[in-house]
Amino acid sequence: MQHQEYFFNYKKYKIFAQYWLPNNCKAMVLLVHGMGEHSGRYVDYVIPELLSKQIGVIIYDNFGHGKSSGKRGHCPNYNSLMDVINTVYQKSREIVNKLPVFLYGHSMGGNLVINYLIRKKPEVTGVIITSPFLRLAFQPPKWKITMGRIFQKIVPSMTLPSGLDVKAISRVTDEVEKYKNDPLIHDRVSPNFTLPIIEAGIWAISKATLVEKPVLIVHGTEDQITDYRASQEFAEKNDLISFIPFKGGYHELHNDIKKEKFLLTITNWIGQRV
Repeated sequence: MQHQEYFFNYKKYKIFAQYWLPNNCKAMVLLVHGMGEHSGRYVDYVIPELLSKQIGVIIYDNFGHGKSSGKRGHCPNYNSLMDVINTVYQKSREIVNKLPVFLYGHSMGGNLVINYLIRKKPEVTGVIITSPFLRLAFQPPKWKITMGRIFQKIVPSMTLPSGLDVKAISRVTDEVEKYKNDPLIHDRVSPNFTLPIIEAGIWAISKATLVEKPVLIVHGTEDQITDYRASQEFAEKNDLISFIPFKGGYHELHNDIKKEKFLLTITNWIGQRV
C-alpha cells in the first residue's frame, strides 16, 4: 500500500493533504471533514474500513483547520472552498487515473461536496454525504445573523466561539472526550465561513434537481447540530438521491453507537457502483 503526506499551495495558504492507495485499488474516495475538526480524525476508523475493501482515500485539512495554515475558523470565501476541493479532486485523478472516484463529505464537508457536485459537475461515480450542513438543527437568534452580516462586511476574519455542544457529536462518552482533548480541534468561526455555508446549504436544497450523479445521504434522526429533515427534503427532490435515516443517531455517525452498521452501509453502496 502507498501512503503519502504532502502540502500544496493555494494563494497564501499551505493546505495539508494525504492519501492511501491500497494494493489492487478498486476506487478512490475524496473525504472532506466538518467545521472545527480535521481530516486526521478519520484515520483511526473510517479510513482503515475503506482501505480494507480496496478503496483508496485522499483527505485534506481545510483553511484554518488541522495542519493547514490560516486563522483558525476563517476562510477567504466560498469559491476558495470549491477551488481547494477541485485541486484535491484533480490530484485523486492523477493517482487512480480512470478508476472510479467518490466524494464523501461530513457535516460542513457534506455542504461542500454537494455544492461542488452541482456547481462544477466533476466526473465522479457517486457522492456520500453524512449529517450534511444543509440547515442547522436549531434556529440561530436573528440578532446573531444580523451582527454576523455586519461583521462580514467590516471585519470578515473576526472569529467567535461556535457554541457547539460537544456532547451532541456522539452517544459514546469516549468519543466526546477524544474530541475535547484533540489539540487540532477548535471552536472558532468567522462570519466569512459560517454565513456562506448557511447560504450554500439553502441554495443546494433549492437546486437538488440539478444533481446528475448518484448520491447517498445518511443522517441521524437525533442530530442536534444539523437538521436531518433538510437532508430528507433534499433527497425527495431527485430520484438519484437516496436518504437513509439512522434512528436515534447523533451528528458523527462514524463515531456513534452503530458506527459498524453505518460504515457497512457506505462501503456496500460504493461496492455496488464499482
